[in-house]
Amino acid sequence: MTRLLALSLLLLAACSKSPDASAPATAAGGPVALFVGDSLTAGYGVEPEEAWPALVGEAWAARGQKWRARNAAVSGSTTAGALEAARWALTPDVKLVFICIGGNDGLRGTPLVETNRNMNALLEEAVRDGRTVVLAGMKIPPNYGRSYADGFAALFPALAKRHGVTFMPFLLEGVAAEPRYNQPDGIHPNPEGHKKVAASVLAFLDAKGLPK
Repeated sequence: MTRLLALSLLLLAACSKSPDASAPATAAGGPVALFVGDSLTAGYGVEPEEAWPALVGEAWAARGQKWRARNAAVSGSTTAGALEAARWALTPDVKLVFICIGGNDGLRGTPLVETNRNMNALLEEAVRDGRTVVLAGMKIPPNYGRSYADGFAALFPALAKRHGVTFMPFLLEGVAAEPRYNQPDGIHPNPEGHKKVAASVLAFLDAKGLPK
C-alpha cells in the first residue's frame, strides 16, 4: 500500500459527512440493487448522479436491463450504522445488495470482534428472503499494528465465505492513490474516479453473472 493510500484511508473518517437519516426513494419499476457503504459509495464531493452506483444504474438502463440502482450509503458510516440503515433500506423490491463498509471501523481501531459481529448481523439481514449479496473487501494501513491490519483485512473474505456471498476484493482498484482519479483531498474519487469504479464494478458483476 502506498503512502498516499495509507494517508487517504487514515483521513477517510475525519473528512466524511455526518449520517443522513432520510429514507431512500421507492419509485415503481423493476428490481432494486441496493448499495450500502460510506462516503466512497455515497459520492462525497460529487453530484448524486456522478456517484458510481448511479453510473452502474445508468449502464443497466442503457443495456435495457430492468434493474434499478438505489444508493443507501451514508458518509461517515460504520458497520454499526450500516446495520441500522439496512433495517429500513431493505424494502421488498431489493433483490441484490452490494456492501462496501468497514473502513471507518478500521481507522478508528474498533475491536475486530465488534466489526465482525456487526458485519455478521448486516449480512444476515441482507441475505434474508433470498437476496443476492456482494461484499467488497476493505484494507487499512498498519497504524494499530500489522496484526490488527491483517486481521481486519481477513475479516471480509471470511465473512463472504461464511454467508455464501460473492466477494469483490477491493472496490478502489486502480483508483486509490491515483491523483487523476481523486478529489484534491486525495481521499474521495472525483467524477472520473467514480466512472472508473463503476466500470470495475460492472465488469466484476458481469463476470459473476450478476444481477440475474
